[in-house]
Amino acid sequence: MGVTVLPDLGTEILIPVCAIIGIGFSIFQWMLVSKVKLTSGSAASNNSGGSGKNGHGDYLIEEEEGINDHNTVLKCAEIQNAISEGLDDVIANLQQIQALLMVLESLLLTSCFLGEWLAMKYTSSFWKGHILDCATSFLFTEYQYVGIFMIAFAILIFVFLGSVKGFSTKSQPCTYEPLKFCKPALATAAFSTIAFVLGAVTSVISGFLGMKIATYANARTTLEARKGVGKAFITAFRSGAVMGFLLAANGLLVLYIAINLFKLYYGDDWEGLFEAITGYGLGGSSMALFGRVGGGIYTKAADVGADLVGKVEMNIPEDDPRNPAVIADNVGDNVGDIAGMGSDLFRLICRVLFSVGIIVCLLTTLFATDFFEIKAVNEIEPALKNQLIISTVLMTIGIAIVSWVALPSSFTIFNFGTQKVVKNWQLFLCVAVGLWAGLIIGFVTEYYTSNAYSPVQDVADSCRTGAATNVIFGLALGYKSVIIPIFAIAVSIFVSFSFAAIDNAGGIAEMAGMSHRIRERTDALDAAGNTTAAIGKGFAIGSAALVSLALFGAFVSRASISTVDVLTPKVFIGLIVGAMLPYWFSAMTMKSVGSAALKMVEEVRRQFKTIPGLLEGTAKPDYATCVKISTDASIKEMIPPGALVMLTPLIVGIFFGVETLSGVLAGALVSGVQVAISASNTGGAWDNAKKYIEAGVSEHAMSLGPKGSDPHKAAVIGDTIGDPLKDTSGPSLNILIKLMAVESLVFAPFFATHGGLLFKIL
Repeated sequence: MGVTVLPDLGTEILIPVCAIIGIGFSIFQWMLVSKVKLTSGSAASNNSGGSGKNGHGDYLIEEEEGINDHNTVLKCAEIQNAISEGLDDVIANLQQIQALLMVLESLLLTSCFLGEWLAMKYTSSFWKGHILDCATSFLFTEYQYVGIFMIAFAILIFVFLGSVKGFSTKSQPCTYEPLKFCKPALATAAFSTIAFVLGAVTSVISGFLGMKIATYANARTTLEARKGVGKAFITAFRSGAVMGFLLAANGLLVLYIAINLFKLYYGDDWEGLFEAITGYGLGGSSMALFGRVGGGIYTKAADVGADLVGKVEMNIPEDDPRNPAVIADNVGDNVGDIAGMGSDLFRLICRVLFSVGIIVCLLTTLFATDFFEIKAVNEIEPALKNQLIISTVLMTIGIAIVSWVALPSSFTIFNFGTQKVVKNWQLFLCVAVGLWAGLIIGFVTEYYTSNAYSPVQDVADSCRTGAATNVIFGLALGYKSVIIPIFAIAVSIFVSFSFAAIDNAGGIAEMAGMSHRIRERTDALDAAGNTTAAIGKGFAIGSAALVSLALFGAFVSRASISTVDVLTPKVFIGLIVGAMLPYWFSAMTMKSVGSAALKMVEEVRRQFKTIPGLLEGTAKPDYATCVKISTDASIKEMIPPGALVMLTPLIVGIFFGVETLSGVLAGALVSGVQVAISASNTGGAWDNAKKYIEAGVSEHAMSLGPKGSDPHKAAVIGDTIGDPLKDTSGPSLNILIKLMAVESLVFAPFFATHGGLLFKIL
């Protein structure tokens, strides 16, 4: 399948210009965030007068309540510096992977984490000794394995694709223009291998930048919360903008440079060029899978163990330093939430639309930080919702302009060997319908996961009768939340198919010397961050469905499959097996978290029983043992799920052929999307139901609390069950369906030439 459209000079200029604008804007936002200083002197001077933005004065809450302590600022600086220094060493050794999706959520969550830990009156040596050690023990070991995988898979790509034409260096007839000669298959093998490595390296750089920005900004967000929720929101949002724009622009620029360098060899052989560049997406996505699964197992094993023993059995606060599992939990939050999220940057995207998206997001960001003011806690979620609406409207206008300026009035698409003439306005509708489907998915996700609406409140109310009814209500909520998103995706696919065949695009506190009111503000940001996370996961899942469908169409075309008939036995058996894969994958990751959590619970219980003075706070826990449990479990358990995803297309393609593989991809796509939405929304609802009870902002919520009550304990149990669903299995499934699709696309020529060995023998 191909399009007879060549990029013009204006398009070639637009892409790097937008990327540079994105990088420049991120630097500007960085400068604004950097004005928040982590020194007591600057804090004092900053608080000296004037009324601040968003209706809040610059005085600190502690000053208002007569308990101001500038040592708090120094503690923030100590913690942030220790974390930052530790991550420098970690990432330098580890090759950390990218973090683009849900960057705002990551910033909000990590700022809340830092606020909690200001309660610890520990020294810098504590942080350097524990955080650096546990992060290094996990990440360095993990990426030793991943590094071996990268080398082995790069060799596999070259050998398999090079063997398609017997490692011939002769030019070959082009697929869509047989009278024209394209570059040899060996060249495609070599350039695909280079693109694969480049995608992985880009992922590494993105991970480094993302982690540095997050650890730099979380302390500043917490300190700004002392002045008001508006200032904390702006700092968090600007920090998220730094991360988002820098990583997006960096990825776009690298992809642009790679394509233009490849073009020096390929010339006007666009078919070979874009076949080779698919390796870029495979490299980034494969790294993201291991990071998501490994990081998810690490943090959720510690999280479940810390919550069940600490909060339910021992009745101590969340992130209390007396809990032996708390260090592993919070380091895992940085590793899992920031480092493992989002391979979406590394997929085959329409570069022009992505460029326009940078400009649209720039304008949308200004609405949140400069045009509108956040004056109260209850304005945070509406502000984030407005971001979705504004960006969707502006992007629709941008798509219309691109369709009119960058595309001819009509052009030809090759679909399953036949030609279809498509108008530019038809392609605009295809992209726009995917964009608005994403908005619908976002709204539905918010409705089912925000504690401002009845579904989550009903889940919280079910905690009155214990954990069992909480689990039942939560599962029902997750299943029900699938309905509207699936209809939205189905409509967008139908419209795209009707207008442009399959060539569619998806748009898709308890603090040291600090007031409890600051904790309330960081909790508000945390709750908003949970909802933002759920919405981001909804976008990622919907996007994964549409992108995987486009990749599926490309695979079918590249593998020279004329039709995909589900009544054919080869296809149907693949369909059934593919539909089973998300369940198999989820079972692996869920059991991995459960097994590690079991060991963690036993260890935490042992320490509370055998270490005198631990519960009273006069003795320190053995953090290292808990860290080792999470580290060993994540390293051991990330390999089977990763192998399942990476080996399935190879085994099916080699032994059963491209027809069966097409069925596997279709089945995994259909069931994977629904399992992912259900898992993410169920876990998000349980999490926010717990926070709804803890916040006690309504009469209904107060009747269920306070912390430590039976309904609250039931809610904590539901939250711990949902943790691996929303942070390990669910988010990993969107990577699964995309990674299998892009891997099949990369190896399609090999499967078409040498695949189906069993059927050939039989």
